[in-house]
Amino acid sequence: MSVIAGVFFKRGKDRVLQTLDMLYRRIQCFPGDSAGYWSEGAVGLACRHQWITPESRSEKLPYVPDGQALAITADAILDNREQLFERLGISLARRGEMTDSELILHAYVRWGVDTPVYLIGDYAFAIWDSRSACLFAARDPLGNRTLYFTDNEERFAFCTAIEPLLRLPRTDSRINEVWLSEYLAIPTMLDSTDPSSTVFSAVRQIPPSHSLMISGSNRLILSRFDWLALSGTLRYRRDHEYIEAFHEVFSEAVRSKLRTYKAVGASLSGGLDSGAVVSYAATALQQDNRELQTYSYLPPGDFVDWTSSSFVANERPFIEATVRHVGGNIREEYLDLASQDPFSEMDELLNIREMPYKAFENSFWVKALYDNAGRQGAGVLLTGAQGNHTISWGPALDYYTRLLKRMRWIRLHQELRAYSRRMRVGRSRLLPLLGKEAVRSVLPVSLQNSDDEFPAMIHPDFALRMRVRERLKEGGADAALHEVGVWSQRERHFDSAAIQNLIGTSGAKFSLRFGLWERDPTADLRVIRFCLSLPTEQFVKQGMDRALIRRATKGRLPDIVRLNQRVRGVQGVDWIHRMQPVWAQFISELRALSKDSLVAGLINIPLVTAGIRRIEHGARSEFAMDDEVRFLMRCLIVYRFLKQKAYSSV
Repeated sequence: MSVIAGVFFKRGKDRVLQTLDMLYRRIQCFPGDSAGYWSEGAVGLACRHQWITPESRSEKLPYVPDGQALAITADAILDNREQLFERLGISLARRGEMTDSELILHAYVRWGVDTPVYLIGDYAFAIWDSRSACLFAARDPLGNRTLYFTDNEERFAFCTAIEPLLRLPRTDSRINEVWLSEYLAIPTMLDSTDPSSTVFSAVRQIPPSHSLMISGSNRLILSRFDWLALSGTLRYRRDHEYIEAFHEVFSEAVRSKLRTYKAVGASLSGGLDSGAVVSYAATALQQDNRELQTYSYLPPGDFVDWTSSSFVANERPFIEATVRHVGGNIREEYLDLASQDPFSEMDELLNIREMPYKAFENSFWVKALYDNAGRQGAGVLLTGAQGNHTISWGPALDYYTRLLKRMRWIRLHQELRAYSRRMRVGRSRLLPLLGKEAVRSVLPVSLQNSDDEFPAMIHPDFALRMRVRERLKEGGADAALHEVGVWSQRERHFDSAAIQNLIGTSGAKFSLRFGLWERDPTADLRVIRFCLSLPTEQFVKQGMDRALIRRATKGRLPDIVRLNQRVRGVQGVDWIHRMQPVWAQFISELRALSKDSLVAGLINIPLVTAGIRRIEHGARSEFAMDDEVRFLMRCLIVYRFLKQKAYSSV
């Protein structure tokens, strides 16, 4: 993990050192093992370096190779080092000691601005090429590292974090009302449909899967690079060949994520994704006599699970089954965080994330996982965050609806018979559901039932003034306003820089704060390409949803986890219970929000007022999954952020 920064003066280069020093001093607040800066002429680069990989302990950043007109500062861990060594002709003697930043520079010498296409891993880097007087920067396809920038007629500056840029002279710190209007209008977790924008008017960011180029004579150019490079549907003759191929791809992805000289941690729930990651990682680590430290979130001991029989709030029995089954090199830790709640943690989370956030139910305990892992010496924290769209994708009922629409009667009959047996539900109950879904799926969005849409936070007058609905439609972002079907979700998930920005930025922010690196094998580029190339039938099979990972983890996960299709974990459903001691403060701040002119024309105050009346007499645990109550918490987060930043629309 590194916090990188830099500046490029288009004119007035005598201020380079002064500006670089400002950035350099600001990034020292982040955890790090070393720091450095470099400048030449109109450009300066800086880095606050956290050692994670074995090679990084000897890494000097910024790196300026002798005899070359190049300099690099980088926040990067590459996962395809061996492939790059071969392609670039790096000698065997050099490979063991070569750092990732040096390897990126070798790739740039060979491929120039096409370099990101050849890289697999998490990265944000900037290269100064004095031969063309050009600054080239790039961000990985999944946005797992961040890179923000400001640009005016005199100066271009960039940094991993936003705050150091806002402290520079002549940088406007006003709130970006276009971004804010979209954040408030979009009912899903998405913050904005423009992945290059931020909550601050003067600060932009390089979107995931994009590179940036700027020189003294040219305008700033953002370009998207193609990283999926799918070659069509993968076909094998026998089912077991798909599983063997998965083992090979996923094992390689997991092994590459373990490259640290520090301890390895992992987030472990009771589900398939994190369970698969932990199983493969523990096996790989055991070969080197290394342990895996797992961290699992639990509700507090006095929480009574009020959810239906198809949900479970406390996943400990499933987690313990996974730990027992996988092996003896796992040290598990359970975090019930009895004294913590999302309301009391709000200010610190806003400081870490540097923007409002919507996933408040989970953010406070995710922070605790990072904190514990960092304090216990972990260099990486494994997750399975994107597994739902890769290794464990496979929505059975949606697949059966597709079979129905395509009139594939024999396969539909076989699958429904197997599914009804596994789920203990009669086929006579399934067919009407499939028929209804088939009809709904062909209707335009405007005719689909949207009664359950999340309440809009945006004030109608603000929405009208910003033309937010029109802008979202003009930008082809209708889907951002509605929860679309799983087929459309998967088709656009990895292709959307806005979605990847949302997911990747969250992990990057926690990594920076706690000095360790989140690594997700389920979102490894090789795993994504493999899973997207498989026939749909590999994901729903013999009445099993998520069939690929269920078959692939046979013997690797206990059947109570591997074959569980009837109960789903709902982490974070205890958030209302946790807030009972601070409920009066919560209501009091909501009342202040409803009367504050700061947000009177921004937030939908009538809905806030109605919500207060509904909950002011006490906290009820079942409020946790009530969209109208969750709406209030989201509004409060925005309100707190705007107050912190002394918001003004003038």
